[in-house]
Amino acid sequence: MIRAAARGFFRALARLEDWLVAGLTAALVLLAGAQIVARLVFDSGWGSLEPALRAMVLWIALLGAMIASREDRHLAIDALSRFLGGGAARAVRAIVYLGAAGVTALLAWYSLALVRTEYESATIAFAHVPAWAIEAMMPFAFAAMTLRFVIHAFLPPRPESAPITPAAP
Repeated sequence: MIRAAARGFFRALARLEDWLVAGLTAALVLLAGAQIVARLVFDSGWGSLEPALRAMVLWIALLGAMIASREDRHLAIDALSRFLGGGAARAVRAIVYLGAAGVTALLAWYSLALVRTEYESATIAFAHVPAWAIEAMMPFAFAAMTLRFVIHAFLPPRPESAPITPAAP
């Protein structure tokens, strides 16, 4: 029962991430294109669009990192585990993933502190959007990556990350 609920939650989160990154990317391209046309053709533009586009880039990057950690397709420093097999490879893999989880947990913690500071200072990012609302994606994304790294630490490696055997001389 709990396992099925967890699977449903993670599936819904994955769909949300996919839709958000696709929607934000489409909006980014369309708005940036409209801004270029407005500047070239009408010699005008939208003043607060540039910071909004930067915020969209931040969110797209964080969502992309979340998706990469979800699919276990992120950058990893695990060259040693590729040459090992069996229990040694699993141990090295767990250490690497738990180390990554530690780093992303620290990033989540300190980005949450940044969001709190921005909330207290009432900084405006663009238009009437507060900076903390834009930055709130950071602790959420890093916390999600932390959870995924912990989960991946105890899962078997994907087939394409099987041990490399040295070529015969």
